[in-house]
Amino acid sequence: MKTPILLFAAGLGTRMGALTQNTPKPLVQVAGKPLIDHALALTDIPQIGRKVVNVHYRADQIRAHLAGHDIAISDETDLLRETGGGLRHALPLLAGSPVITMNTDAVWRGPNPIEIALNAWRDDMEALLLVVEKPNVRGHHGKGDFHLDADGQLHRAPDMIYTGVQIIRTETIDHIKESAFSLNFVWNGIAARGGLYGVKYEGHWCDVGQPSSIPIAEAMLHV
Repeated sequence: MKTPILLFAAGLGTRMGALTQNTPKPLVQVAGKPLIDHALALTDIPQIGRKVVNVHYRADQIRAHLAGHDIAISDETDLLRETGGGLRHALPLLAGSPVITMNTDAVWRGPNPIEIALNAWRDDMEALLLVVEKPNVRGHHGKGDFHLDADGQLHRAPDMIYTGVQIIRTETIDHIKESAFSLNFVWNGIAARGGLYGVKYEGHWCDVGQPSSIPIAEAMLHV
């Protein structure tokens, strides 16, 4: 069975400074192509079903870039909904559960991260997050997000880094009434029920959230 995917492309990209003054962050170039194209290339596998991209800031540019591709657009130009709200807004287009979500501001070197997540998914999971150990991280300045225990469950701790790829059951957001909310809030509830799991990515991952990360990402890709 094919799994639908939502690629997050609606953020303002303020940490990119001048690079996003007139350009949405997903169209910032890394190694000769826009960030969103690096992400979309990873979705070209048989297990992927409907592809959806959400848009808000400079939405017309992303629409134009994706024109001619079999990709649905979840329009958030009326309101920036954050990750959780963006997922819920896109559900009519995704038409399935579970779904994959993926950030578009990172690049990867190693095995396909989406395949890693899909191969680790089990029916008893509410959400499965792809995480990476700090030695394999580039361009990221956070302290860490989760601890991955021996049973594969995730707990909040400054240990491993969340990579921006997950599989999540959409029923986990049914009860939330706010229009804009973070998936972090959702994960906390899932973890309290014992349904939050993780799988480790063994390759290298670069967070391209600021201009200084671009040359780091390009160096990683060309090693």
